[in-house]
Amino acid sequence: MEARGWTECDFVIVSGDAYVDHPSFAAALLGRLLESEGYRVGIVAQPRWQEPGASEDFLRLGEPRLAWLVSAGAMDSMVARYTANNKPRSEDAYSPGGKTGFRPDRALLSYTAKIRELSKGIPVIIGGIEASLRRFGHYDYWSNTVKRSILLDTKADLLAYGMGERPILEIAARLSAARLSAARSEPGDLPPETLRGIRGTMWRTGKEADIPSGAIRLPSFEKIRADKAEYGRHYVAQEQNADPFNAHILVEQSESRFVVQETPAMPLDTQSFDRVMELPYTRHWHPDYDSAGGIPGLEEVQFSLTSSRGCFGACAFCAITFHQGRLIQTRSHDSLEREARGLTGHPDFKGYIHDVGGPSANFRVAACEKQASHGACPDRQCLGVEPCPALKADHRDYVTLLRRLRALPGIKKVFVRSGIRYDYLMLDPDRTFLRELCEFHVSGQLKVAPEHTSNRVLSLMRKSTHEMYVEFSHAYRKMNETLGKKQYLVPYYIASHPGARLEDALHTALELKKDGFVPDQVQDFYPTPGTLATCMYYTGVDPYTEEDVYVARGGHERSLQRALLQFNKKENHPLVLEALRTVHREDLISVLLNSGKKR
Repeated sequence: MEARGWTECDFVIVSGDAYVDHPSFAAALLGRLLESEGYRVGIVAQPRWQEPGASEDFLRLGEPRLAWLVSAGAMDSMVARYTANNKPRSEDAYSPGGKTGFRPDRALLSYTAKIRELSKGIPVIIGGIEASLRRFGHYDYWSNTVKRSILLDTKADLLAYGMGERPILEIAARLSAARLSAARSEPGDLPPETLRGIRGTMWRTGKEADIPSGAIRLPSFEKIRADKAEYGRHYVAQEQNADPFNAHILVEQSESRFVVQETPAMPLDTQSFDRVMELPYTRHWHPDYDSAGGIPGLEEVQFSLTSSRGCFGACAFCAITFHQGRLIQTRSHDSLEREARGLTGHPDFKGYIHDVGGPSANFRVAACEKQASHGACPDRQCLGVEPCPALKADHRDYVTLLRRLRALPGIKKVFVRSGIRYDYLMLDPDRTFLRELCEFHVSGQLKVAPEHTSNRVLSLMRKSTHEMYVEFSHAYRKMNETLGKKQYLVPYYIASHPGARLEDALHTALELKKDGFVPDQVQDFYPTPGTLATCMYYTGVDPYTEEDVYVARGGHERSLQRALLQFNKKENHPLVLEALRTVHREDLISVLLNSGKKR
C-alpha cells in the first residue's frame, strides 16, 4: 500500500483460495475489474481464521473504505475439504503446495464472523460458488440437514450470485456514491435501499413491506425443512426463474425474516467479456508461494483460453447452469487470438494451448434463435434424452476459431480438454468439427462423459441416451481410422446417481466389458447444493414428475455400485461377488471376474 501511496483500500477481497493472478480465479478477475474502474483493491488470501494471529491477518490491509468482499474460493469449502464419501481430502489444488488446512470448513461463516468481530459498520458482501449455491434454504449433505440461506447465517449485507462482473460494478458505484454524499459520510449510515434492486444479488429484511410487488413467494424455510414435497416445489421454482430474460424476483421467508433474490444479472456481451478476460493478469501465483512449490490449480488453466460461459446442457448433477446460466456467452476471435499471442511470450509457455473452451467446449452459439433475445425456456430442456426440435447444432464458429489459433506463430498444438458434448456434435450433420477435432486437437485420448448406460438413469441425469454415445464412439473410431490415428475415448461414469440401482450398475459393467474398457476412476455421486440431482437425493422424488426415485444411501451400497463399474480391479472382487449375489446374477460371476482387458 505504501508503494502505491494508498492510505486505505476501497475494497478488501477475502478469499479461501491462495492468490493466483489469472482470470480463472475470481479474486483476480474481480480485483482487476474493480482496479480498471479506478478502485483501490486489496486481497487477503486464505487468512488464518483461528488464533493466534487471526485478527492481524484479516486486518493486514486495514479496513476497506467501501466494503469487504468475501468468497470461500473457486469451490464450496466443504467440497474442497471432503470427498463424495465424506472423507477428508489429502490435497487442495487451490492452496500452497496442494496442502490442506489453509481454509476452514464452511469458510463463509468463519470469515464473515471474524470480519464482523473486527470491523464495525463496513458492508460485508459475500459471493462465489459457496454463496451462490447456498443462497436459499438447501440440503446440506455433510450435516444431513436442510440449512437456511447462507445470507441469514452469515448476516452479510448482500449476496452476489452467479457471475459477478455486472453486479460488482453496480455495487461499487452505489457504495462510492453513497460515501461521497455529504449527508452520509460514515459507512454505518448507509440506508438499506442503497444495495437493493441490483440484478444478480440477494438481500435480507425483517419487514414484509420491503418485499417488491410481483415477487414470487417460495415455500418458507420451515416448510421445506418439514416437508420434502415442499422442498421439491421450492427447487423447481428456483430453476424456472434462473434466466435473466424471464425470471421473477423470488422471496423466501425464514421465521420473521425474508431473503429477496433480485432477477439474474444480464449475460456479458462479447465486448464486455473480451475486456474482462484481457485485463493485465500475470497468469502466475503470488511469489510468496514459490517456496511451497506454487499452486497446483494453476497448472491446467495457465495456458488455457476461456472462450465461452454458460451451458444449455443442464445436467441434473451439475450446478453450472445454476451459477453461470444456460445462455452461452462468447468471446470474440480477435480477443482470443490476442490472448494466445500473449501466451507465446510467457517464459514458461512451450507452444501448447491446453484448452479452448468453457463448461462445454463446443458450445459457442445459442441453442436456438429464440435464446439470444428471449432467454432459455423455463419448462423445456435443450438437450437430454429428447433434444428440443428447435436446437440448432452448429460448430462452424468454433472450427473457424480453432483454425485461427493453431495457425499462429509459436503455437505447436491447440488442445480441447474442457470436455465436449458428443450428443451436440452428433446432432450437427456437418462432420467437419469431428474431423478436425481428431486430426488436430486430441493427443491420444479424448475425455467424454456418458455417465451411465441405463437410459432410465440417463433421463434422470438429463443426459443423452446410451445409444447416442455408442453412435458417437463408432463415429470417433471410424474418423480416427480414416485419419490413420490411434486415439481412444476415455469415458467418465457416475456411480449411485439418484435412480441408479445395483441392476443399473451391472448393466453399465456389462457394457464396459463388451467394449473392453474399464475406467480407472469412477465418480461417486456427490450431493452438492444447487443441483436437481441433490434435490432428488434428499427427497427421493423427481420434483418435476413427482414420481419416486430410488436413492442409494450409505457407503456400502455406493461401494457396491462403484465396484461393479471397476470389476477388473482385484481389490473389488469381494464387492462384485456380493453385488452379483444381491441381484441374483451369480451366472455373471465368471463373466465379470475373469481377466478383463483394460485399455
